[in-house]
Amino acid sequence: MDDWRLSLIVPAFNEQETLRQAIAEADEALARLCSEYELLIVDDGSHDATSTVALGEAAVRPWLRVLRHPVNQGYGAALRSGFEAARLPFIAFTDADCQFYLDDLALLLDASRHAPVVVGYRRQRQDPWRRRFLSRGYNLLARTLLGTSVRDIDCALKVFQREALVRLLPESTGFFVNTEMLARAAALNLPIVEVGVRHRPRLKGCSSVSLREVPRTLARLLPFWWRGSVVTPRPTPRRWIELTPARLTVSTRDPVGGTAVPTQLAS
Repeated sequence: MDDWRLSLIVPAFNEQETLRQAIAEADEALARLCSEYELLIVDDGSHDATSTVALGEAAVRPWLRVLRHPVNQGYGAALRSGFEAARLPFIAFTDADCQFYLDDLALLLDASRHAPVVVGYRRQRQDPWRRRFLSRGYNLLARTLLGTSVRDIDCALKVFQREALVRLLPESTGFFVNTEMLARAAALNLPIVEVGVRHRPRLKGCSSVSLREVPRTLARLLPFWWRGSVVTPRPTPRRWIELTPARLTVSTRDPVGGTAVPTQLAS
């Protein structure tokens, strides 16, 4: 075990079928890798029992925290809520669909000794051919227009040094979030390291990514490129509820008005 202190963010939207396994796999991997860790499940307004499953696990796993958006805000918003709530010096994220082997975080953490941003790329990607084809084209477009340089921009296994992540907080609420953060990192000349990771088919449930996301994401990419807005984050206040088996804690930022409590990430 190395002396890693890691917060792992897992956005979840209608993931009741895979979430228990995702939590168990994260626990096993992080216990082997880290001297201190926390797992933050961010339930992005799920309509199923996602929060119930997460709270059931939190009752027996004290390192597990459950955040909930009262309504669905989007993948990027869920990540940002997790980033803001994270407490430890290194911050990673992955998805709740169990498509990654979280022992591979060891490779990313090792690289993060030397680079503030470490991103995985999926070796032998196990997604349908149409999704792989669209992803390849999108990655080429992002590299050409935004200088992101990485081969697999949307790979959901990334590690950030906390000081770097403060400068990369996303405005995007949807699936453009990875592109935005890596484009900002490139514009700031932050070193980015890529590490190959294993990938497996989704075990259960359905992905929330669909072909409808393609025009939505392009609609964000082109104006983002045109205005060159890649350096200075313009934080958008969020609001979430932190759930525990014993109580509810209303957290941190009010999107409408009033007093905003400083976020943990910015401290």
